[in-house]
Amino acid sequence: MTQPDTARSTAPAAAAGTTARPAPQDSPLSIARGVAPADGHAAGLLARFAEWTARSPEAPAVIDGAHTWTYRQIDAAADEVAGALRGRVRPGDLVGVCLDRSAALVVSAVAVARLGAVYLPLGPQPGERRVDAVTEDLNVVCLIGEPRLLPSRYRTPDQVALPLPSAGANAPAEAVAAFAEAAEGARSAPASAFYAVMTSGSTGRPKAVAVAEHALGTLLDWYRTETGLAPGDRHSLLIGVAFDPHLLELWAGLTSGAALVPAPDEVRWDSVVLTEWWRTAAVSVAVAATPMIEPLLDRPWPAGLKLRHLFVGGDRMRRRPGADVTTTVHNAYGPAEATVLATTYAMCGTDPEAGEESAPPIGGPVPGVTVVVADADGRPVARGAQGELHLGGHCLALGYLDPGLTARRFTAPPEGVDLPGVDRLYRTGDRVRMRDDGRLEFLGRLDEQVKISGVRIEPAEVAAAFEQDPAVRSAVVIAPRTPDGRARLVAYVRPAADAAPTADGLLSAVRAWLPEQAVPSDVRIVGSFPLDANGKVDRAELTRRAAADDRGTSTGSAPGDGRPDEATSGERLVLDAVRDLLARPETTLAENFVAAGGTSLLAALLLAVIQRESGVRLRAPELLRQPDLRAVAALVDARRAALSPAGA
Repeated sequence: MTQPDTARSTAPAAAAGTTARPAPQDSPLSIARGVAPADGHAAGLLARFAEWTARSPEAPAVIDGAHTWTYRQIDAAADEVAGALRGRVRPGDLVGVCLDRSAALVVSAVAVARLGAVYLPLGPQPGERRVDAVTEDLNVVCLIGEPRLLPSRYRTPDQVALPLPSAGANAPAEAVAAFAEAAEGARSAPASAFYAVMTSGSTGRPKAVAVAEHALGTLLDWYRTETGLAPGDRHSLLIGVAFDPHLLELWAGLTSGAALVPAPDEVRWDSVVLTEWWRTAAVSVAVAATPMIEPLLDRPWPAGLKLRHLFVGGDRMRRRPGADVTTTVHNAYGPAEATVLATTYAMCGTDPEAGEESAPPIGGPVPGVTVVVADADGRPVARGAQGELHLGGHCLALGYLDPGLTARRFTAPPEGVDLPGVDRLYRTGDRVRMRDDGRLEFLGRLDEQVKISGVRIEPAEVAAAFEQDPAVRSAVVIAPRTPDGRARLVAYVRPAADAAPTADGLLSAVRAWLPEQAVPSDVRIVGSFPLDANGKVDRAELTRRAAADDRGTSTGSAPGDGRPDEATSGERLVLDAVRDLLARPETTLAENFVAAGGTSLLAALLLAVIQRESGVRLRAPELLRQPDLRAVAALVDARRAALSPAGA
């Protein structure tokens, strides 16, 4: 549940960059340890699942709308699938799973574990190019998925039909295990790997992280205690299958006697529909991406929810829950290299700080995790100083499937520093500060500093300066290169509700915070930020957009941009918002939202922008049913006219 690339500070640090200071002899170091696991190791996940199957075989394990599967039925189905694959899939083999959130996915995960194979979630439609990249690098023995959705090289006669459940909102009509020859030099998973996930690579090529069962089991032991997850509870199965938090969701339910509730796809497109689903599905514990939850915190909290605990991650939280929030909201941080999450910060509506529009900390380490804030030499800095976050302990992944990359990112602890039980540290590349109470504040990425006029500038700190203004909801600062190779700063700013800041006014305000070199050359006021596939702000797209402007191909909505002169207010609103969200200035009203590149997260943001700007509340199905953006705009115009007094 990795946090984002920027973070709000209570006050901006010097934008010229901060050098971590060594700790004085009498100053506490920036080291914090989660409590040790009770017995030093976690029970096996399959053993816990088997225990609940024996204890309450008829209890629901998966509830998908009108369809329910008991623990006995999931157990029997997993045995049948494992039997179909036995002899073709051996212990330690990588098995790519291309299924959506469903009983079929749950059965597959249990079956792969029973075979001793390594579960590699790729999502229901991972894309041909991505699968090609993954299978060129990794020795993926087979892919499990719906035949018509598998990449072309796996549509061969070498397939085994799998008896997976075919009922439910996201279930496959049929499923197979498809086999293909491994590429020469493809890497296998390390011994003792339980699962592997793909993470973004700096070269644009995904890289695989392998995690052992004891690391996930240790996290789950804490998670069950923290949430009180038990028989009778319902846990959401909401996160995209290609991302590691879905392992937390899936095995949390199966190892606690609770029921998993797969989310229908429309839930992921609309934050209001999400809360309605929580209510009707009686979800009591959930995990969700930050961009889906923050719009909920801007509105009155829904009544009648059974939701006790909500874990939020994948992006920076920009505000705390209000006093009306009846759910404990956990701000979670953790890279895949540290097994889903490593630190959390719990917030309740009864907190003194409830409702504050400031970024909460990412908290302290969960049991079995050691956190160190280190300088460039890897040595702990004094509390209050900035440094790189290093993680160690039971949480660490086995490493990447690329040994060279593992050696660079997983290092030995510094000599002379007492870190009991820690033999490796993972260098996250994230810049943080440890407060006196041991809680961590996320500040940005170490690799984002740029030189402007010879001075090192941290864009996250410049963004924090903009966010001091109450008219600013959030800001992102990027550093594109001009055609002659010089770096310049461009700020993208989202206004606060009912605010109408101007670029000139914002620049005047930040000059009080920043040195001359750190004042951006350009400010763009936008309704939303483009997001990448993980739901994070897509800084690469913002950089591309700014660079296009430098070449004289503006991405704004200037005259001659393809928007008709006679466009209605709804057409202007919808087209401008979609162009911003998709970072596609060439988008026209004749295009379909999804075909143009719209995703669930972008749809949720589009619906929020439409409601904020027009007062019109569209539902996700209404958006998705429209043939093109002009039809969406017509709905907006019609609803807005209906809301206006006669003759207004």
